[in-house]
Amino acid sequence: MSTAVETVLPDIEAVDQPLETEMTLSMGPQHPSTHGVLRLDLRLDGELVTKAIPDIGYLHTGMEKLFEYKKYQQGIVITDRMDYLNPLGNNLAYVMAAEKLLQLEIPERAQVVRVLMCELQRIASHMVWLGTHCLDIGAMSVFFYCFRQREKILNLIEAASGGRMTPSYFRIGGLMMDLPAGFDRRVNQFLDDFPEALSTFDTLLTGNRIWQSRTKDIGYISKEDAISWGVTGPCLRASGVELDLRRHNPYTGYEIYDFDIPVETGGDVWARYLVRLRELTESYKIVRQAMERLKPGPIKADAPKVVLPDRDDMRKHMDSLIHHFLIVAEGFNVPPGEVYHAIEASKGELGVYMRSNGGPKPDRVHFRGPSFVNLSALPLMCEGEMIADVVAIIGSLDIVLGEIDR
Repeated sequence: MSTAVETVLPDIEAVDQPLETEMTLSMGPQHPSTHGVLRLDLRLDGELVTKAIPDIGYLHTGMEKLFEYKKYQQGIVITDRMDYLNPLGNNLAYVMAAEKLLQLEIPERAQVVRVLMCELQRIASHMVWLGTHCLDIGAMSVFFYCFRQREKILNLIEAASGGRMTPSYFRIGGLMMDLPAGFDRRVNQFLDDFPEALSTFDTLLTGNRIWQSRTKDIGYISKEDAISWGVTGPCLRASGVELDLRRHNPYTGYEIYDFDIPVETGGDVWARYLVRLRELTESYKIVRQAMERLKPGPIKADAPKVVLPDRDDMRKHMDSLIHHFLIVAEGFNVPPGEVYHAIEASKGELGVYMRSNGGPKPDRVHFRGPSFVNLSALPLMCEGEMIADVVAIIGSLDIVLGEIDR
């Protein structure tokens, strides 16, 4: 029996066709660099991205609908779970929207503590961004150094609120409780060590040729496009727009702090890295100033029908005990109306639209999440880039899917 090729495969004919180079690739949600449940529908020409369509996932938490079934004070715990890397920022945006409706005046010490805690939280959030961004590109050591610093800040947040990831520390009308004894010493100890960590990050990355080659001229978005797509935060400032709500629409006392707004004009992954790295220094300066401004005083507004009384007052005064019972059992009524309040969160403009019909529960709450809007500009940044650079572009946006798919 013959084993010649023509006898084994008699029907195969040679086809004169060029190789197909276009394909569709589903990247995520199991991909470690797409973050959370994000999936990208990529159209490729070889290794070149011709089209990118984000699919934001399947969380469907229904958080905004939940607010309508909770009393105003109960909604604070929901905000922790949106951008879980910046829970104190979420707390602040929510309580300040309610305070606008109630027209509450917040004591100075509470405002200073809010600034102090929010800037510590901003540093912690940026530490996660920098560490995971480096990990996506292949630099593992920086990831460990960043999380070491983040751990110190989470310990501080835990000491003040009792929670690390879900502190719910701010209250409508002030704070949950005052800072514990020795808190200032621990913050100062962190501040003494943090400049060395910043110097380490700068030494490891800024002059690193590999890091530069993976970030420069990649994921470009122009100043005009960034404004048109509604991009905010460090991503907008990296395209040359000097907009920071802490300076341009100050809240909770930011107008009295001295800090700079880092701006770059590159509009690429490298520029977004530089802006956030410099922002760490500015947050460090704000925390220093807040520590100097921290004076003894009340931490709750003078509004007994809205703010829970202290334990000592409840033991001494019957009316305080009655107010406590009514607030916990029935909540407090908020005057009818609607407000929009926005803060400069670690990822950009975090806005809260709140509408009240006069009852103890909000009629409607909607969040303008920076991650959601910034992610919408991802196709513009990815198209025309190599597929290997997509993970670097996603990392430069610093998105959290809990805030996006709510």
